[in-house]
Amino acid sequence: MRSIKSDLIDFCALCTVALAIALVVGSPFVAAGSAFAHDKSQPQPDQSQDQAATFTGTVVKDGEQYVLHDSSGEVFKLDDAERAKPFEGKTVKVTGELNAQAKVIHVESIEAVEG
Repeated sequence: MRSIKSDLIDFCALCTVALAIALVVGSPFVAAGSAFAHDKSQPQPDQSQDQAATFTGTVVKDGEQYVLHDSSGEVFKLDDAERAKPFEGKTVKVTGELNAQAKVIHVESIEAVEG
């Protein structure tokens, strides 16, 4: 007959091997909906990250800053007042990066649109 001490050592060794395998393969002990589950899909872009785009609308002065009113009624702040100032009241095409969360366009270029 084996002793309890010997059985306990064998059990601990078996648990250690199982834990090591689980860590290498990926933990099968974590539920898919758990906060600790690892998502192996492509990372989703953060909404606060800037997105490069082109916007068309009318430049309007709002207090001390300039904003762009687009055709859908959206209003975006323009971060470069010096570039926007000459186009006040005009329809323009703004190229820049949009911070969607703050609704700010980091202006790269502004040009008048004919029409």
